Amino acid sequence: MVESRRNESPAYQEGAENSMAEKLTKAELIDALYESLSPSSRTTRKEIHELIDGLFAEIKNAVLAGKIVELRGFGTFEVKLRKGRSKARNPKTGEVVSVSDHGVATFRPGRELKKAAWEMDTSLIPKSFRKKE
Repeated sequence: MVESRRNESPAYQEGAENSMAEKLTKAELIDALYESLSPSSRTTRKEIHELIDGLFAEIKNAVLAGKIVELRGFGTFEVKLRKGRSKARNPKTGEVVSVSDHGVATFRPGRELKKAAWEMDTSLIPKSFRKKE
């Protein structure tokens, strides 16, 4: 049911018309969700905005508390440990620096998202993500 709403949404259709990479902002996402709801739901843009902000806050808080957030069909958010190194190089200055162990936020796409990306029209993939031939 969500799939059909997404395809009808103006925010998603704009990206399909242009082969350049377009960002979908949170405001556009809120508008797309608002437009996909039936008029009888009487949900306001403000309520959708609060819901989205709440969802993001819950995901962030859970991940920063050391939990793994799994959204079936979409993907998994988690923090992984990146080992420190005594001889790292600052790419901007070239200076040799020491880097301690630290956390790195990661996202692993779920099976359904991977499959959809695999079957995606390749002309929609931004040029910056394509391998140079």
